[in-house]
Amino acid sequence: MPLAKSEDGHRLDLYLMKADNSIRICVPVCEQSLGGAEVAIAKAAEIGDIIEVRLDCLDPVQLAGSFRNGEHLFDQSPSPTILTFRPAEQGGHRQLDTKARLFFWLFNRPTSAEFLDIELDLAINSTVFDYGKKVDWTRVICSHHNFVGVPGDLDRVFDRMIQTPARILKIAFRAGDITDCITAFQLLDRARSESREMIAIAMGTAGIATRVLGPCRGAFLTYGALETESATAPGQVTARELRTVYRIDRISRETRIMGLAGLPVTHSISPYMLNAAFESAEFDGVYLPLEVRDISSFVTRMVHPRTREIDWNFLGLSVTAPHKTSVMSCLDWIDPAAEEIGAVNTVLVRGLELHGFNTDADAFISPLVSRIGELREARCAVIGAGGAASAAVWSLRQKGAEVTVFARDANKARLLAERFDSTWKPLDSALFEGFDVVVNATPLGTSGTQETETPATAAQLSGARLAYDLVYNPVETRFLREARDAGCELIGGLEMLVTQAAEQFRLWTAMEAPAEVMPDAAMRALGISGRISE
Repeated sequence: MPLAKSEDGHRLDLYLMKADNSIRICVPVCEQSLGGAEVAIAKAAEIGDIIEVRLDCLDPVQLAGSFRNGEHLFDQSPSPTILTFRPAEQGGHRQLDTKARLFFWLFNRPTSAEFLDIELDLAINSTVFDYGKKVDWTRVICSHHNFVGVPGDLDRVFDRMIQTPARILKIAFRAGDITDCITAFQLLDRARSESREMIAIAMGTAGIATRVLGPCRGAFLTYGALETESATAPGQVTARELRTVYRIDRISRETRIMGLAGLPVTHSISPYMLNAAFESAEFDGVYLPLEVRDISSFVTRMVHPRTREIDWNFLGLSVTAPHKTSVMSCLDWIDPAAEEIGAVNTVLVRGLELHGFNTDADAFISPLVSRIGELREARCAVIGAGGAASAAVWSLRQKGAEVTVFARDANKARLLAERFDSTWKPLDSALFEGFDVVVNATPLGTSGTQETETPATAAQLSGARLAYDLVYNPVETRFLREARDAGCELIGGLEMLVTQAAEQFRLWTAMEAPAEVMPDAAMRALGISGRISE
């Protein structure tokens, strides 16, 4: 929508400025040089609705040079702007004392920004802004940041904020667990009850839900980075992802919520696959990464219809490590196969109950059977003793394979093997010569801190026929590279991932998953081309 000029010379996009439930994405620009800032602002205007110009990021000499002929370069921004001059203790990039910040706001700031982000410690003393360039408080965002955790005095912070004349309140705090998102959502509810506009964000990967769902729950805006590496706060996804992956412009309070519960989850490509499937099927749903440390607390406080503390249209969960077994105690009903396996990777909200399923088992065995055929009496090694390993061992035993469980924790290996009438051996110094199949059912090799790890080396895998890694990101793990060097045939985890996710889609929506959409989305997310089976 074109920008309109108001009588006082400010650029106003009437759509953005109206007090309704419009979805607004603000793209922060944090550059050290004027040239870099101008380039970033132009790019941000292409994807965002509002641009936050972080002047605290500018080199002081560059900031001083931003005034030319009495006009500030940032007054020429192509989009509505938020002007920010953040001190280091509030997440800024410079040490700024109170005197320096006041001088900037009173005498040295650009004049045409639509909004000024002023921290609570200054805004609470609003009368000091009666000098110099007086502040129009209808354009002020009063902000407070805590990068350690959820402030213990959050109610007091909010009470102080509503004493200021600022039009919009902003509270951002670091989330340590998905349940901290409840606090952010409750802040939005309180602000709405007191007729105040607000931005509430739980920072960090555990708080991504607040960035995606905040606007549909009344947040004035949400922040999206220009690029992943230019994020200005922990857990800040890109504006393009908000628009194209999560389809934030279409999310409402009626949208069905699903997500991946695990630790970690940010490596997962499931949001790319399932959100693409929802869009293709015209299903009003959104799938989120949910960083969960305590699965019982999460299910009780956010998922179960009888006990959850927030009002949202929650439909189901994917469950990954380390919660596939522990989530079972939180459920009202479990599918017999999942009960026998001893692991649940899919949860469906059905009425006032939670039902658990395991879609891993069939998805695991399908590519293996298509590759080597009959598994009866095949010698199979499964490395790991968690939920994924349980599904693998159960599936192999169902096909009549002979299974040996290998794990670093000998007790866990023994217990898993005994449940399925299999044998076990310690993983240390294990040799896999003579095995038809060796399965990595551990998270070792997963993108991130464990990416360089492998449960077995080429020397250990020498003489095995086929290596099957359930890790899918990266596509080629160190385990698979070691197996190739050992002369093994290879199966990666991507086909299993897509197959089990398609069954989850069916359970949640009662529709068949779009046949090509999910694998195509998975491959795009991983930056690969061709067919999964190649």
